[in-house]
Amino acid sequence: MEGKEGPYSDAHPAESSTSAADNENAANTSRGFLTWEKDLVFTARIRGRAITFDAEAKEGSMPTDSLLMSLPGCMAIDIVLFLSKMKVEIEKFEIETVGERNAIPPKYFKAVYMKIRIAGKGLTTRKIDRAVSLSLGKYCSVYHSLRKDMDIKVSYLIEEND
Repeated sequence: MEGKEGPYSDAHPAESSTSAADNENAANTSRGFLTWEKDLVFTARIRGRAITFDAEAKEGSMPTDSLLMSLPGCMAIDIVLFLSKMKVEIEKFEIETVGERNAIPPKYFKAVYMKIRIAGKGLTTRKIDRAVSLSLGKYCSVYHSLRKDMDIKVSYLIEEND
């Protein structure tokens, strides 16, 4: 069955790449597929993984919840990596995240508040500040993909080991 392409058919330049320059650009491109399952339930497939989205959050995550938790997920990877390079032995790491959304559509996130709870050997406030600064300043791709007017606040609590 042949379909008719709409006005956005040229929106995905990753369709076919053959030149060396195109292959280099492909390394910076992500490609996934979203399939309607039923009602308002969809399955996204990317990099061999599946994520279920559900507008009612019964069979999967709401897309906005996934977006919200992508930020601390990205930052956590950065922070744990940076702290391990600073010779910190992390024994506990958790980020509590609260997102504040606009009251009327579009209901984008206006603010995100994150509280990191961390325990480990060799932790100092200086090391945590540096790791958070590196993540937000340069390395967290999710943060740099969000609205520039979003208020992001990060705090942390260094916990003692039991």
